[in-house]
Amino acid sequence: METVVGVELARRVELLVQQISHWQQPRWSAAASIGNVSRADLVHRLVQDVADLAADAEGQPRRAVPRLDSDLALPDQLRVVTADLLAAGAGAEALNWAATEVAATRTTL
Repeated sequence: METVVGVELARRVELLVQQISHWQQPRWSAAASIGNVSRADLVHRLVQDVADLAADAEGQPRRAVPRLDSDLALPDQLRVVTADLLAAGAGAEALNWAATEVAATRTTL
């Protein structure tokens, strides 16, 4: 059963994916607007955070999300871990946190 917060998380992820899915490597390598990290590092951190929430919701150990050779895969990784989080039946608090982090990442990029 979809929750309002789950729908909002999916919407925010889709907005972020639309923003970044056409980027080429130079754009991924550029610095994010805050912090001392690349845009790719920032999105990978978000992917890892969402994956950790999904593992917690499933009662599974947290595992590192691999950093693939191509940063162009990051939008797909974000979609996958978000789908995992939604399928895991995570609580409203976790979904709200993820939605907030997705929005913040989108703004920072």
